[in-house]
Amino acid sequence: MSVIRYSIIFLFLTFSSGFAEEVKKIGKFKDWEVIQVLDTSGKICFAQSKPVLQSPKKGDREARLFVTFRPTDKISDEVSTTSGYEYNSQNSIIASSGKSKYKFDIAQEDFAWISSSKIEKRIIKRMKKASRIMVTAYNKSGSQTIDHYSLMGFTKAYNSAKKNCT
Repeated sequence: MSVIRYSIIFLFLTFSSGFAEEVKKIGKFKDWEVIQVLDTSGKICFAQSKPVLQSPKKGDREARLFVTFRPTDKISDEVSTTSGYEYNSQNSIIASSGKSKYKFDIAQEDFAWISSSKIEKRIIKRMKKASRIMVTAYNKSGSQTIDHYSLMGFTKAYNSAKKNCT
């Protein structure tokens, strides 16, 4: 199921059950945008981007790269990704930029996270300096995908998400 369908279902369920109060687009910063969600449990802010290039080109995947702040849960700088399909648990999900590589070591269905806050801080530091980052992953059938994300506007989007959730 695509990210858009998940998002629509999530928003429908939360709005119809009275949990979500407001979803607000804070701003667009070149290839990145910032979203804020206000609900009964507090505020969530995230910077997100879509790939500028995907391999293979065939298929309609809703891939995204996120950095999330959830102050109520005392979570900041949470780096996550979705490639638009359920991940193969036998293969690693790797973000790479230049010679630097970062492993998303938690995968659940079609989302992946980095468990170490130290590694999250390192990848964010790299994202602020670099111009592109690639996420390599494998679907259930073992086929590899590579999503290329532009980092143009990332620093401003990151700062905006952080500022709006403190």
